[in-house]
Amino acid sequence: MITVTVFKDRQDRFKGFSSSGHAGYGDYGQDIVCSAVSVLVINTVNALQSLTSDNDFELYSSEETGDIRVTFSHDLSEKGEVLVKAMVLGLQSIQNEYDDKYIRVIFKEV
Repeated sequence: MITVTVFKDRQDRFKGFSSSGHAGYGDYGQDIVCSAVSVLVINTVNALQSLTSDNDFELYSSEETGDIRVTFSHDLSEKGEVLVKAMVLGLQSIQNEYDDKYIRVIFKEV
């Protein structure tokens, strides 16, 4: 199962997110749940870097495990907030469509 954790503070501001695990929905290279999650997460990282002023975040990624972790060092701009909210919306849609035995989106206060 893929676990996506969205980190927020007490004021409900995004502080980062992480994605880890494998969906197990299909064979390696054919897993549409894994592919969809990867596209959303990687596109959000790329969009934050290219389309906003929120490009000074910490990024950890592992090609071997597929794990990604993003930590924001400051409050996101309005554009950055929209991008992360859109990613979360997409991930929750996948969870609703394919069941939480393949993907789980959780929120954690930091």
